[in-house]
Amino acid sequence: MNKHQVFSIKNEQQFNDAALNIFGRQAENCIIYKEFITGLNIDPTKIHSMNQIPFLPVEFFKSHAIISSPDRVKLTFTSSGTTGITTSSHFVTDVSWYTESFRSAFRLFYGDITNYTILALLPSYLEREGSSLIYMADDLIKQSNNPDSGFFLYNHDELYHQIIKQQRAKKPTLLIGVTFALLDFIENYTLNFPELIVMETGGMKGRRKEMIREELHEQLCNGFGVDAIHSEYGMTELLSQAYSKGNGIFNCPPWMKIITRDTNDPISILDDNKAGGINVIDLANINSCSFIATQDLGKIYADHSFEVLGRFDNSDIRGCNLLIA
Repeated sequence: MNKHQVFSIKNEQQFNDAALNIFGRQAENCIIYKEFITGLNIDPTKIHSMNQIPFLPVEFFKSHAIISSPDRVKLTFTSSGTTGITTSSHFVTDVSWYTESFRSAFRLFYGDITNYTILALLPSYLEREGSSLIYMADDLIKQSNNPDSGFFLYNHDELYHQIIKQQRAKKPTLLIGVTFALLDFIENYTLNFPELIVMETGGMKGRRKEMIREELHEQLCNGFGVDAIHSEYGMTELLSQAYSKGNGIFNCPPWMKIITRDTNDPISILDDNKAGGINVIDLANINSCSFIATQDLGKIYADHSFEVLGRFDNSDIRGCNLLIA
């Protein structure tokens, strides 16, 4: 299974075939996943449908190296977390899978990156090492080939003037920001820039009181003068992201799929329009584990879009791109 086969998927059958191919490889070569499957008393050779594939709980990334490749680890992504919380580590043997994934997804959802100025307000991520979000934002900034693109820490005045500059020049602009930093910004600056794309990546990081999405997005819309707030759904343990262009409704790129499971029976898969635990199939995560059971709650709709409803009770707070609802 090569990159072209994964990133050129066009339909459900191609996805199913690729998923089964990758499952067979990971069930054999990822030691932890193999032990997990054995513990469930599942015979991998008898898995003939995507819906039969078992999903590895995301918590395993906190205590084990989830690797399916014999190659040397080139890069380690780590999750953010409050003091005292164990963080996840995603050991990446071939970062080109991640690069191809987010570049292709951006092109799919937003078009040519060189048409944009990319402004990144990600202070909490910039202040630590190992952030997959920073890796992605840095690459997108470079790919934009725009001298006005760049990172901003707490220099809100500089960011404000840069946004005004973009508005006056009528240049397509994407502001990607961690939630608390976007809220901090609009407490001191108010814009009326309807064409601005504001993408929140989630995360209060203990800086602010959690709030429901509707309240958050209403505040951000008012502060930036936009009609909708975009969002990104991804996590340290994955190499693909889903995107929302408003109303908290996400869509996946063709090589990523969301499935919901029964919260009382993790092996049982739910029909559309029923709330359950979010399982993610990320075919770009070929050298780790492509089948992850998250601690997130969500609902899938008939058109394959999905909504994130919150987190499981008693689950730990990790550096994932969602809000408690």
